[in-house]
Amino acid sequence: MPLSIDRAIGIHGDALQVRSKRLELLASNIANADTPNYKARDLDFRQILSRTQRDGALNLRLTHAAHMRDGAEGLGMEPLYRVPTQPALDGNTVDPQLEQAAFAENTVQYQASLDFLGRKFTSLRTALKGE
Repeated sequence: MPLSIDRAIGIHGDALQVRSKRLELLASNIANADTPNYKARDLDFRQILSRTQRDGALNLRLTHAAHMRDGAEGLGMEPLYRVPTQPALDGNTVDPQLEQAAFAENTVQYQASLDFLGRKFTSLRTALKGE
C-alpha cells in the first residue's frame, strides 16, 4: 500500500497555508491603521477549509503555463473586505484593537497547526522505523 503524505497529514497542511496568508493580511491591516482610505481585509477561514474538505486539497490551478498568480488567489483564498464597526472619517476601516486580537488568535492557531503537523510527522517517522 503506497504512502500518501497528503493523506497522512490531513487538513493540517492546508490549514497552515490559510493561517499563514491570514497572518499576512492582518499584519498589513495593522500596519495601515493610519493610512487614509485603507480598507481592512481578511480571509474566511471556515469557508476556505470547508471548500477544501469538499473539493479536495488546495491546489494551484493555472489556465496557462506562462501565467503567474499570487499564492492566495491561486489557492482559492481571495481576501474579503472587513465590514467596519466604525469607519474613520478618512475612510480607513481598520480597527486596531480588533486586528490585534485577530492577529493574536490566528498566531495561536497557526502554532497549533504546526504542533499537529509536528506530531503527525513524528508518528509517521516512528511507524516507518518500526519502534
